[in-house]
Amino acid sequence: MSLDDALSRRFAEIAEEIHGLYRSADDEWSASPFGWIRTKKSRTVGAIGEKLVAAWCEDLGLDVVRSGDSEADRLVEGRRFEIKFSTRWQNGEYRFQQIRDQNYEFLFALGLSPQGIHGWVIPKTVLREHVIGRMGQHTGRGAAETDWLPVVPGEEPPWLRACGGSLEDVTVLLRNLRRTQ
Repeated sequence: MSLDDALSRRFAEIAEEIHGLYRSADDEWSASPFGWIRTKKSRTVGAIGEKLVAAWCEDLGLDVVRSGDSEADRLVEGRRFEIKFSTRWQNGEYRFQQIRDQNYEFLFALGLSPQGIHGWVIPKTVLREHVIGRMGQHTGRGAAETDWLPVVPGEEPPWLRACGGSLEDVTVLLRNLRRTQ
């Protein structure tokens, strides 16, 4: 297509003006340093989340290694972590999916929005009390195999507030792992 003449250029300008009326929530992701993640397949997105958390923990000076089994994703300071990752949904929430009752001590829930980062380090005991067996992902409250955790930053349930929210909060929780061993 060629926009060499004035009429074609003006038509393109009008199209761009109208496009502004139809911009979607995805448009805010285009200027985000995290926007590229949303172009990947869901299985790849989970792997990216694991790598982001592992690299960030290493950058904090924490010891991070693969768990060696499928029951947890990483060992952070020798503690077993399952890592769940979500980008923000259009309704403003994160949805941490496929939460299972496996062999891990903590769930690291990482949420990315176009210009924000949220995280929660949730002890498995807390998950058992509030999520596992209570937030069925596939068949509602009666689901037994997997659960999910919807979270709107700033509107977390009271039980989740002690588990983080900001990167600063999560950093403190992770560094405290060293002290509790």
